Amino acid sequence: MTTISRRVIFAQAWPIIVGQALVPLVGIVDVAVIGRLSDARNLGGVALGATILNLVFWTFGFLRMGVTGITAQAHGARDETEILATILRGLGLGLALGTAVLALSPVIVPMSLSIMAPPGGVGAAARAFLTMRLFGAPAALGFYAINGWLLGLGRTRLALGVQAVMNGVNIGLDLLFVGGLGLGARGVGLGTTLAEWSALGGGIVAIRLVLGPAWRGQMGAIGQARLLEAAAIRRLVVVNADIMVRTLAMLGIFTWFTRSAAMLGPVPLAANHVLMQFVSISAFVLDGFAFTAEARVGAAIGAGSRPALLRAIRLTGEFSLAGGVLFSVLILIFGNDAIAFLTPDAAIRASAEAMLPLCAAIPTVGVASWLLDGIFIGAVAGSILRNAALVALVLYLLTDFALKPLGDMGIWLALLASYAYRAIALGLAMPALLKRVARAA
Repeated sequence: MTTISRRVIFAQAWPIIVGQALVPLVGIVDVAVIGRLSDARNLGGVALGATILNLVFWTFGFLRMGVTGITAQAHGARDETEILATILRGLGLGLALGTAVLALSPVIVPMSLSIMAPPGGVGAAARAFLTMRLFGAPAALGFYAINGWLLGLGRTRLALGVQAVMNGVNIGLDLLFVGGLGLGARGVGLGTTLAEWSALGGGIVAIRLVLGPAWRGQMGAIGQARLLEAAAIRRLVVVNADIMVRTLAMLGIFTWFTRSAAMLGPVPLAANHVLMQFVSISAFVLDGFAFTAEARVGAAIGAGSRPALLRAIRLTGEFSLAGGVLFSVLILIFGNDAIAFLTPDAAIRASAEAMLPLCAAIPTVGVASWLLDGIFIGAVAGSILRNAALVALVLYLLTDFALKPLGDMGIWLALLASYAYRAIALGLAMPALLKRVARAA
């Protein structure tokens, strides 16, 4: 295995960091365009639509995470045939699930809006946004698998290239459809959908680049029997099912967070959505080290190397903690100016500024749970991820109910607590993971 050093970790992590930073950047452009050209109800509609969409799409986030862990372990074991088989299985599953989501969109959109109970004027914008976005479901879920495969192989620069193309197209179309053509929330949805199809095409090109000139021969040599191997498919399904439950629990927390704000009215809903852009940037960027941990931990376990596993955990942990503290400081220093840039509405700005200190605490409090997620994804320990997420969800809901008298402050305190709950639950499972690798070695 390649010697793991801080230089190696950072070389693998920085393309992910840049690519991940581009993901919330698109959301920020959405907020800025809508926020500066419309009112709190329309901004709230996009916020609600984005929350519902995250719930739908990230239900299938296991396609990225499960493929990353399995690919990393195959890479560590130098099983080239399984590496290729994994992306073919994952891509096929992603396209099939995305097509099913698109077919069910006439049911998903009205049902989700009914559950979220949007305040007056918000529902129509959310409906327009969601209707257009779901046309990108097959491409989005197919790209989840491709992205996970590239990360599992440590091909982070290729992953960055595809991510940059998608987000560049997304931002350009966003400005064209909303700022130029005045299509509002519908334009935001259409632009992102077209960008996702461009990412799928770019991802397929990336697969060919990884496989090299002999890609056709490799595809032919893999054989239907290996591709449809029952044990491999069972492992993918079981791991994915566990991670899907974990993802649903996490999305349940953020969906409840948004719903709690919506119950307070359109201004707190819009203000919290503005602040969540800061949380998204922090989480996506710091996930660069968590994703690196996935690949490094998976490869160490595949190779049966306990020293490599411990070093990967320690080095990614150092970077993660430093990054979390840095983001908290940056949010405190520049948060008010960023809020003013994102929305000129005085009421939204005042509400967001009041909650800014609690928002700023999330990167420092949340970084442990993000890194531990990466460690257990690399270990393909789906059941541990599932159980920790369910514990965090239950404790979060109890905390949210207990803090309801505090209004929006209670909503943010409960969200902060959810990160601590998940980190503690995952941390308690670490000794068993280390013992497992010690026995394998």
